[in-house]
Amino acid sequence: MKHQLINFIKLIARYILIVMNDGFICMRVKQGTVLFESFNGKDVSDNPFAIYKQLVHDDPTAAKRCYFSVKPSEYAKLSARYPNIQFVKRFTPGWVKYIARAEFWVMNSRMPKWWRKNKGTTFIQTWHGTPLKKLGVDIANVEIPGSTTAQYHQEFIDEAARWDYLIAPNQYSHDIFKSAFRYHGRFLDIGYPRNDVLYEQNTPETKAAIKKSLFGFVPNQVMMYAPTWRDDDFSEQGKYKFTLPFNLDDFFDSVDPQTILIIRPHYLVKDSIDITGFEDRVKILADEDINQLYLITDLLITDYSSVMFDFANLKRPMLFYPYDLKHYRDQLRGFYFQYDQQNLPGPMALNQPDFYKLLSEYRENGSFVSYKENLDRFNQKFCAWEDGTAAEKVSQLILRSCLKSLK
Repeated sequence: MKHQLINFIKLIARYILIVMNDGFICMRVKQGTVLFESFNGKDVSDNPFAIYKQLVHDDPTAAKRCYFSVKPSEYAKLSARYPNIQFVKRFTPGWVKYIARAEFWVMNSRMPKWWRKNKGTTFIQTWHGTPLKKLGVDIANVEIPGSTTAQYHQEFIDEAARWDYLIAPNQYSHDIFKSAFRYHGRFLDIGYPRNDVLYEQNTPETKAAIKKSLFGFVPNQVMMYAPTWRDDDFSEQGKYKFTLPFNLDDFFDSVDPQTILIIRPHYLVKDSIDITGFEDRVKILADEDINQLYLITDLLITDYSSVMFDFANLKRPMLFYPYDLKHYRDQLRGFYFQYDQQNLPGPMALNQPDFYKLLSEYRENGSFVSYKENLDRFNQKFCAWEDGTAAEKVSQLILRSCLKSLK
């Protein structure tokens, strides 16, 4: 009964917001106003944040016209962390007047189907990663309670029809986005704004400063384990677990003695990882800017995570450890490319003995020499459009448009 009452209240609140929005979108947009949102208001991050910083750099007065839409539950924390950013609480009456009259929306995920935008608003969709798994209309069979495959596909098509621009990080993603979203709008084939720092800040001085900030000293070598999110690994509904698929004693026996290991887990499992006895050598960093972690990482260890595409910009070694490949592949909605040794930019281990053997090889050589050609080919395919200027290109697009509207 209580659950039904809560849902009823939410439904009434939604209708009130829709009515308010329908009134505001009949008005002209406020010239030069930009509303940013990252991962449905969960954080200030990713491509929208990179564009925000560049926009304010290019035109400091823009800070007065820019707003970040965030979940009410995150408002206090993010306001304290970013005191110079103007925040508005997502899906509140005060939020409506900003989103309904913004000249630009800059977002990296979908808006609810029931929310409409002003005809004068330009929607820049940045999306949030190079896809490995099937997306949108490309998913042949959708199993979501209360939705059919046809309905799910149509939602993606309707959403993409609202986008005025869609950023693509590479030709591979451009082609997939066009198919998966049935997108017919304008592409910005410029690379990802969030990756600009991998070109701008990849210096010994910057890397040393990041290490000092995170660890209190400058370690000789940093490895990062960044696995994909496994949403079927839970103890009960809403309670997820995480077990390291390797033994830390054996891990450190296989690497240089001066190695620090960063574990980058999903935030839902960050508190359930047992590193007892290794606190001085293992750091669980779930909330830090992942680009800062990329910059200081000498070897990336991952599986099916899209981190492989971003990290490839640095042309550094990667080690793949898909220990549950058969299970994961069988449960997935399908890969866009053949996930095998030939197509990966580094060696692949399917079990712990092979994993430790490859770590020992890296310790001896400082790289995986026989996979250099794979890495170069991977970099060319997925990073050819990246050059450190993506955020500037979007910033200038916004500023040119604002300049025209202000005349």
